[in-house]
Amino acid sequence: MKILALDSSGLVASVALAEDDNLIAEYTIQYKKTHSQTLLPMLEEIRDMVELDLSTVDAIAVAAGPGSFTGLRIGSATAKGLAFAMEKPIVEVPTLEGLAYQMYGTDAVVCPIMDARRSQVYTGIYEFVYEENGYDMSVIKEQCASAFDEIAQELNRIGRKVIFVGDGIPVFKERMAEVMQVPYTLAPAHRNRQSAACIAALGSVYYAQGRFVSGAEHVPEYLRMSQAERERAQELQKITYRRMTPADVPFISKLEQETFSMPWSADSFLEMIDREDASYYVAERDGQLLGGCGVLMIAGEGNITNVVVAPEARNQGIGTAMLKHLMEEGSRAGLTAYTLEVRVSNAAAIHVYEKLGFVSEGIRPGFYEKPTEDAAIFWKR
Repeated sequence: MKILALDSSGLVASVALAEDDNLIAEYTIQYKKTHSQTLLPMLEEIRDMVELDLSTVDAIAVAAGPGSFTGLRIGSATAKGLAFAMEKPIVEVPTLEGLAYQMYGTDAVVCPIMDARRSQVYTGIYEFVYEENGYDMSVIKEQCASAFDEIAQELNRIGRKVIFVGDGIPVFKERMAEVMQVPYTLAPAHRNRQSAACIAALGSVYYAQGRFVSGAEHVPEYLRMSQAERERAQELQKITYRRMTPADVPFISKLEQETFSMPWSADSFLEMIDREDASYYVAERDGQLLGGCGVLMIAGEGNITNVVVAPEARNQGIGTAMLKHLMEEGSRAGLTAYTLEVRVSNAAAIHVYEKLGFVSEGIRPGFYEKPTEDAAIFWKR
């Protein structure tokens, strides 16, 4: 079994090659250059030095997160690119498990801590249990984002000696001395950071257990939102939803005219908002209309007829948020399924619908005009 491993989850950039129980090569650097500058050259250096034929590799193991958002994206993109090019699977090794594996065979509890900023750490708790053929790493606490004091309380409750490992040690070293009530020690310099060799070793174990995915299926595990995502979420929390009124119709109708080749007229909206079997809503923030949506209710099923968002509010998750609100209200009204049509070329809208659990169940040929195009029929049941 031959495993090519990558780790770019933190400051350390690391590439390794392992075959069976042998580490063939490892290239690790912890210095200023970004991973986008170092990862592929390191891989090429290993390939050349050991005369590696990439077609002989069985799988690519990658530190799957958590960690640096940028670093994880670089490592993930590199792994996916290799997986597609080589037609090989990806073994997703949780970053904290890879760090804990540095302490293989210890009788202490292992607690990796990575600095997650904002007074938090990415962490988990692990132990090694001796079995007939060696040690198995057991998860006491799954990896998570946590305040350091919370994980310290958990370790004190377990009541065993602890080994800390990871780049969070310098940040929380003083706090450790204040709150830890059980004996603890810090991993030495050659074992206290991420290592592609450990990702390769643990990846080999997981590969043998059948724990791998395709390149298309692989996504990094961030554990928490990025700063941009947090800001977007905060903005979405400011949005309010209410029933569409006649006073809203000119704005929504104008949006339809500007957005679609087959827009609804103002009269159509006015007719629908008066019907008892229809529900139409608008989204607004700070008094400004952002968009609208509506559903026609037939025998317990909802036909979503309209979703439109103002140009300045697009790509902010508002359309998705409106649909979620629409379906939540529909469920309260007794709806158990939803359907809608969308142009087969509208990839952005289809992506949103699929994220919300809609599945394509058919095609209506030539349904749309200007230009003529098929409609994909989506259902969420």
